[in-house]
Amino acid sequence: MVHGELEQATKENPLLLKNVCVTKKLGFSDVIMPGDVRNDLYVTLNNGEFERGGKSVGKNIEVLVLALDADGHPLQCIYSGMGHEGTTEHSSMIMYHNNSPRWMERLKVAIPIDQFAGAHLRLEYSHCSTREKNEKKFFGFSFIRLMDDEGGTTLRDGSHELCVYKCDERSRLADPMEYLTMPYLSKAAADCVYSLPFQRSPKEIIVVDTLLCSTKLTQNVDLLSLLRWRSAPEGIGETLSRLTRVDGAETVKFLQDVLDALFAMFSTDDGNSTQYSGHVFQALVFIFSLLEDSKFEHFKPVMDAYITGHFAAALVYKGLISCVKHLSDLCPQTEKQEPIMRCFRSLEYIFKFIIQSRLLFARATGGQNEDSFRVDVDSLFESFARMLNMNLENIEASQMTLLEHLQGTCDQLSRVLTPGEVANHINTLFNATPVESSRVITRAKLHAMKNAVNSTIFDDDEGRELLLQTICTHLRQHLDNRQELALCADVLQDIIILTHKHTKRFPSSKLPATLHQDIEEIMLNLFNVLVQVILTLERSAPSSGSLVASLMGILQLMREPHYTKLWDAHMISGIHHLRHLLHSTIVLLADLVRAAVFPSDWFVMRMVTNYTILAAMQEIAQPLIATFLKQGRFDNQLWSSYLNLAVGFLTQPCLQLEQFSQQKRHKVLERYNDMRVLMGFQILSMWRELDDHRLHFIPGMVGPFLEVTLVPEPELRKATLPIFFDMMQAEQQAKGSFKQVETELIDKLDILVSENKGDDEYRQLFNTILLEKVRSDDPVWRESGTAFINSVTRLLERLLDYRNVMQGDENCDKRMSCTVNLLNFYKNEINRQEMYIRYIYKLHDLHVPAGNFTEAAFTLQLHANQLSWTQRMLHADHLYPAQTETQRKELIYMKIINYFDKGKCWEQGIPLLEELANQYRTCLFDYQKLSEVLRRQASFYEKILSGKRYDHEYFRVGFYGLGLPLFVRNKVFIYRGLEYEQIGAFTQRIQTEFPQAKMLSHNTPPDDTIRSSDGQYIQICAVKALPEINPLFEGVEVDERILKYYSNNHVRQFVYDRPTHRGPADKDNEFKNLWIERTTYTTEFELPGILKWFEVVDQRMEQLCPPQYACETVDRHNKQLRQIIIHYRANPQDNIQLFTMRLQGTIDAAVNGGIAKYQDAFFGPDYLVVYPENADHVNRLKVLLSDQTMILEGALDLHGRIAPSANQPLHKRLVEVFEGLRSKVRKMCSTPQSQRSTSSLQSTPPPPPTHRRADSDPATEFRRTGSIINSPLPPLPSDKGAISLSSSSTSGHSSQRSSQSSSLYAHFHSASHDDDLYAKPQEWDGNLGVQRDSRPRSAFISDSRGSSPKSLSKSLNNDYMIVPPPKPSDEGHRWRYSRPPSPRPARSSITQDSANSSWCDSQGSDESLPPLPPRVGERPARSISLGGEEEAPPPVLPKRMGKKCPSTAMFGCEQLLGDGVDGLGYSGGGLSNGFPASTPGTPPLVSPRNHRTPPPPPIPPKAISTPLTPLSPPTGFSPNTSAEDLTPTTPTNINLRNLDELQHNLLENYSVPPRLQPPPPPSP
Repeated sequence: MVHGELEQATKENPLLLKNVCVTKKLGFSDVIMPGDVRNDLYVTLNNGEFERGGKSVGKNIEVLVLALDADGHPLQCIYSGMGHEGTTEHSSMIMYHNNSPRWMERLKVAIPIDQFAGAHLRLEYSHCSTREKNEKKFFGFSFIRLMDDEGGTTLRDGSHELCVYKCDERSRLADPMEYLTMPYLSKAAADCVYSLPFQRSPKEIIVVDTLLCSTKLTQNVDLLSLLRWRSAPEGIGETLSRLTRVDGAETVKFLQDVLDALFAMFSTDDGNSTQYSGHVFQALVFIFSLLEDSKFEHFKPVMDAYITGHFAAALVYKGLISCVKHLSDLCPQTEKQEPIMRCFRSLEYIFKFIIQSRLLFARATGGQNEDSFRVDVDSLFESFARMLNMNLENIEASQMTLLEHLQGTCDQLSRVLTPGEVANHINTLFNATPVESSRVITRAKLHAMKNAVNSTIFDDDEGRELLLQTICTHLRQHLDNRQELALCADVLQDIIILTHKHTKRFPSSKLPATLHQDIEEIMLNLFNVLVQVILTLERSAPSSGSLVASLMGILQLMREPHYTKLWDAHMISGIHHLRHLLHSTIVLLADLVRAAVFPSDWFVMRMVTNYTILAAMQEIAQPLIATFLKQGRFDNQLWSSYLNLAVGFLTQPCLQLEQFSQQKRHKVLERYNDMRVLMGFQILSMWRELDDHRLHFIPGMVGPFLEVTLVPEPELRKATLPIFFDMMQAEQQAKGSFKQVETELIDKLDILVSENKGDDEYRQLFNTILLEKVRSDDPVWRESGTAFINSVTRLLERLLDYRNVMQGDENCDKRMSCTVNLLNFYKNEINRQEMYIRYIYKLHDLHVPAGNFTEAAFTLQLHANQLSWTQRMLHADHLYPAQTETQRKELIYMKIINYFDKGKCWEQGIPLLEELANQYRTCLFDYQKLSEVLRRQASFYEKILSGKRYDHEYFRVGFYGLGLPLFVRNKVFIYRGLEYEQIGAFTQRIQTEFPQAKMLSHNTPPDDTIRSSDGQYIQICAVKALPEINPLFEGVEVDERILKYYSNNHVRQFVYDRPTHRGPADKDNEFKNLWIERTTYTTEFELPGILKWFEVVDQRMEQLCPPQYACETVDRHNKQLRQIIIHYRANPQDNIQLFTMRLQGTIDAAVNGGIAKYQDAFFGPDYLVVYPENADHVNRLKVLLSDQTMILEGALDLHGRIAPSANQPLHKRLVEVFEGLRSKVRKMCSTPQSQRSTSSLQSTPPPPPTHRRADSDPATEFRRTGSIINSPLPPLPSDKGAISLSSSSTSGHSSQRSSQSSSLYAHFHSASHDDDLYAKPQEWDGNLGVQRDSRPRSAFISDSRGSSPKSLSKSLNNDYMIVPPPKPSDEGHRWRYSRPPSPRPARSSITQDSANSSWCDSQGSDESLPPLPPRVGERPARSISLGGEEEAPPPVLPKRMGKKCPSTAMFGCEQLLGDGVDGLGYSGGGLSNGFPASTPGTPPLVSPRNHRTPPPPPIPPKAISTPLTPLSPPTGFSPNTSAEDLTPTTPTNINLRNLDELQHNLLENYSVPPRLQPPPPPSP
């Protein structure tokens, strides 16, 4: 494919197109230029119908086509294809045995013009035999004439059905005249009545198609008569009238010949008009109008070529002008406007012929009649002006047509007239057109103006000056009237563009005077009106962008002298005119800056506009300073508008270069510089000019200037930040403080930073620059200013933190932290209540979607606390309508109550309901709402007892490293986990929130290297809540379900235990040197609160020695066993498998060496020698192990009663093993006299008091532990996993606890592998054989309660004995259940006086009481002797110990019998080595209703236990027992009354099975 014209393509591709055959278009080309000659006839041999001629098969017909002249001579003009030579004949293809052949063969017949008149085509038909190939039998012919002899027209294009004449001999066709007289068309032959030389075959025909492409021959009779007008001059009128009926395509083909004929008829040889001149002019107009048609507009070059190359009528110009003037004068007088409109549409070509004729005449005559020609032109334009000035409806179309086609006339006139003369003619027409004309006339006039501006006349200085005056005047009038704004803008844009082109030819300082004058003309006429129009125009208007662009173009044209001229021109009219102009211009520019007119992708246009505005603002500043500041006419509104415009310009998005690519930024800086910096210095210079007037802009300009300083451009920030110091100084001097600056700065800073403005660099610059300014100037307000600057700096830090976490679901917790930081800042540092409340609701809006309803309630409570129960009206805001303070507080309270209900924090909702009820009852007297509130309150109480809720886990999270955000960097927090969230899920959530952070796998405090590194490190471990004692519950029986809430909520202290080793580790027994490092954390606020986490503000650390920690482990295990017993006594129908496996694991673990570990570690002969300070803990451990055997004993009794028969063999086995266990424990816990300890047992503080439920139903008799341990229940010290009770069996109040990472005694299988990282201490050796529990964590609720101290006394030889009180009555023997023990720490039950009296009572005989006889049978008798000689003198009273001990009795915080087994609190009594002591003198009795078998005490695990709060050993017990001497000793110093009764009560109270009971002692 080759593109371009043939000549161009041949030139560009000479080798490719060498000897290429050129095929002309089948038909005329789009343009037939003058001189182009073509005369081609295309003949298509279509099809034929022939007779068989008596044969059974069809003929083999060949057609021979010949071109012949009038004499019968052949013409060599037939072409069967392009590239072939011309021939005299053409043979068609032969259709075999086909009498209806269809050839469809096309031939070109190129007959010369001079021979075309008599030429014809003859078609000869022959039958070609298949036998004799050279024989062709001629049987007929047809012919066709190519031109009509009468009319001279050629054969019409189309299909022709020819006659077939029979002929056997070709010689008969030698004379064409023989057949040319016959009809050649079958239609004409059918009407022929005369005889013919050749016989026609009526059934035979042949069809041919013809197409003539000729520039000289026509098929139209009317056109032919016009071209031959000289042969019949009398028919000229008729010929001209028929010309309009000729097809336009036929006319333009013979354009040159037609125009020659018309101009020949228009005038005589001497230039005078003829009688047909008017008709000829109409014919010319008709032809000119054809060229306006889109089908023939490509013939305009043909017309132009004719005018310049072939037109030769030098005398027609005068007649043409007269004809046009005649029609113009006739326009108002006739109704037929169509001929006039056609004439006006053809003015361009009419004047082309007029001017060409005038030039030919001037060339021929040497310029004669020049003045006459000018007079004729002036007369013509005056006629046009008169016609345009008429306001007639019927001529509007003609007026509009004249204006639309005026420019073509003027362009032609400029060839013979000066531009000034033509401009005057144009101005005459513009001024003649009324301004109040109809819209179509106005549009036509504006189009004419646009054409005039774009004409060559406007390039001439004289013509431009004349046209500008008229056009600017008309534009101002139309703009004022808001007429055709879009067209006015188009005209003005063309003017500005052309003026710019002229100014670029000269340097800015050397513009010619004519250009200066043109710019002034435009500025003075159009600047003010443009400003007013744009201000009142909607931005969506179509003309808005064009008008703005025009205004920007005018501002670009203006130089400093032009601005001065503009100010002076308005100042002459009065200063208010100048002020109005300045104010309107500033307002418009501000509007353009705020709402850009141009699309965002028109970047160059926007930048040019901004650059123009910047230059204009620098010029506008001059009259502001000179006229409206220094001359005593300060105008606050003007200055404020100017400064706000400058701020808006500087902060608009399209100038923020930081958002561009580097290449784009470089291009902008290279071409325009950083316009923000330029505008910033302009603002600074204007601010300095204000001086004493600065106070007028406080606080109004604080926000805008702050926005300027927040632009991320260092130079701009450094230049503009001192403005705030000036503002503070101005307000301080005027009002004594800078409160307005402070308030406005804080308010706007909050808004602007939230809009993603500002950064940490700005915070540093703000602090540095302003503090330096304060120090250097040393104002009187230096201290307050410094404090304010520092406060704003802290606010910036919090706002930036808040903004950095605004996006992303993973940053929800960060947003909460930052929100709390901000609301605390607004409340505590600057006391901005409205901002404080604003961030309260931001925090609320973060909590609710996250499901933190409790935290949302506490958050709203902050707002409620700001309100009072008054009738003060509060304004409406986006959250609440206008209402009284009471109504709003009531509404907020209801929201808070609903949130507490959703968060299952009913205890917090009850006080609010009580407060509402009090308001309804005593102030509002709204009993309807009162009843609703009371019902809601009652439902909350019911939910406390029956609702299911989960105890949230707590986690310690440490954030270390400088790469973390400031609000968490190197800080420690306590987190409150989500519902059912274990440590693995919690860790994953924190890791998602800080994806770049590395999780520390150890729980040791990180060193300074990690804290000061650039990375991010997080350390997580589970902690245990340490609740505070509620004084409201002291001395009152409280339901466990009520107490349960306070053990895990409203806490500020949390503990974490970490195991450590001191000294060499013993691989066989790790208990020997296992110490626990216990850390207590105190948070800033209670949890739960307005956040799910709070920062740790204090932490304390203490060390737990190995035996102390062992005591906690055994004590906790004992409590868990008690809980199991309580459950199965209340629910004997439950599956006993859990109970069985717990017992089996505990007892078998002891057999496997659990107690042996403790024995080897702490009960050896050398341990107390090496560690005498641990004697109290060792003694208490012995007591606890003894407790465990008693608890197990009761548990076995219960198990034997409820176990099915299938489990009885296992039960018997457990009983047998237990007997060995008990014997071993009794031996280990007995103390020979030689190994008694002299240390006091009252040196350990008592456990915190706990509270028992008022309900005595054993099904819900659960205890709250007083331990602060943060680990789950201990595993069974056996190879079998311990199975605990399900959570459903504990009334839905159990919770699953995360295992403590430091727990070495209680490490359980966690729900997920992730938990192991934090549940198992990484520093502990993994080869310790840790037993893991497969049960759910914390399925048991352990209980720890204090009890009254036991009544013990100490003898002179350091032996301990039970002091027998007076024997009570029978009623005194019964245990009292109505009162729980006091929650206060128990005091010593024996004072010095009472001890003396008891001692005296016991000395009623000189002999000591006999020892307790041993039991018979398989178990040895229990010994309650703690050592001593039988002959020892009575002991002296014990002295007060050096360390005050508020300890309970010998067996710690639980009664082994009642409290441990039955869950009952006793009001006194003591126990020594397993014997209870109740009221003085007698052991307590257990009510038959609650008579239960006590469980045996648990055995400590082999290697693992869970730390508990250290419990002091019982008072009055000295278990200095060696591992070697485990033989029971005979009691010698025991003062007991009714020993048999005591033993009987002991057995009854423990419900020992008969088969396990010892035989009665022998009678004395």
